[in-house]
Amino acid sequence: MKVVLLENLKKLGNIGDIIDVKRGFARNFLISNKKAVYASKENIKQVEKIKNNLKEKDDEKKKIAKEIFVKINEKEFEIEKLSTENDELYGSVKPSEISKTIYKDINIEIKPQNIQLKQEIKSLGNFEAKIELHSEIEATIKLKILSSDNTN
Repeated sequence: MKVVLLENLKKLGNIGDIIDVKRGFARNFLISNKKAVYASKENIKQVEKIKNNLKEKDDEKKKIAKEIFVKINEKEFEIEKLSTENDELYGSVKPSEISKTIYKDINIEIKPQNIQLKQEIKSLGNFEAKIELHSEIEATIKLKILSSDNTN
C-alpha cells in the first residue's frame, strides 16, 4: 500500500515521500498515529502544499529533542529492585520503569516505546539503554541497578 509520509521517520523516509508499506503497518501504525496518509492524488497534492508547515513542525520537534539530548545523554540513573543473594532480580527492569525513573530524577517525560535496551536487565549491575528522541537524535543513558534489600 502506498502512503505519503507526514513526518521524518527513521528507516522509512522524509516528509512528503511516497513509500510502499504493508497494509497493516500503514493502517494500524502510520495512518492511525497521523504519521502518513493514503497516497491518493488529492492527498499527494495536499501534502505538497503543507510540506513547509510539516517541515517547520519537524524542526521544532528536533529542537526539543536536542534540548532533551543535552540533559540526558550519558547521564546515569539508579533503579532499586528486589534481588536474590546471587544478584539476580525478581523479574526484570522494563522501559516503563526506566521512563518513570527519568521523570522522577530530572522531570523529563520519555515514552517507554522510545527506550531500547541492548539486553534484558535481569541482574544487578551497570547497563546502557538508547533513547530515540527524534528520527535523527538518539541519546544513550547509563543504568545502575541496585538491590533494594537492606541486607546487601
